[in-house]
Amino acid sequence: MKTILASSFARLAIGAGAAALAGAVLLYWAGRPSGATFIDPANQDLVVRGKAIYANACAACHGAELQGQPGWRERLANGRLPAPPHDRTGHTWHHPDAVLFDLVKNGLVGGRTAPPGYESDMPAFGGTLSDEQIVAVLAYIKSTWPSDARRMQKEVTEQQRR
Repeated sequence: MKTILASSFARLAIGAGAAALAGAVLLYWAGRPSGATFIDPANQDLVVRGKAIYANACAACHGAELQGQPGWRERLANGRLPAPPHDRTGHTWHHPDAVLFDLVKNGLVGGRTAPPGYESDMPAFGGTLSDEQIVAVLAYIKSTWPSDARRMQKEVTEQQRR
């Protein structure tokens, strides 16, 4: 009788542990920011919407052709850097999607998406663009990259998600 009770208790404990683990995983995935998943540049609906949003919200600084501002690697007199390009010549594709999403939504934040104390002219768009609009802009930007840059950026995104 003790063996049967011990065996039943062990199965119950294992089942409860598995349920708790599944719940924790579900809470982790549900609590992630909406920009944390892979943003698919092959989604043409997103790309078309993102192109229009980019033209209105981003092109003034980053260029209509995603070329960035001239001298984007050289500090200005105020110590800040000009807007970088988002085409293949820039470094945007070196960052995972969650970081890109955070940069657009919250701007460059020292200690999180920039070195501590770093100042930038990059505004936070979280108050003017919805999460879905930010994802669309990023899908558009990514759609313009050559296949090798898209592949490398996807790998960086997947590595961060592990």
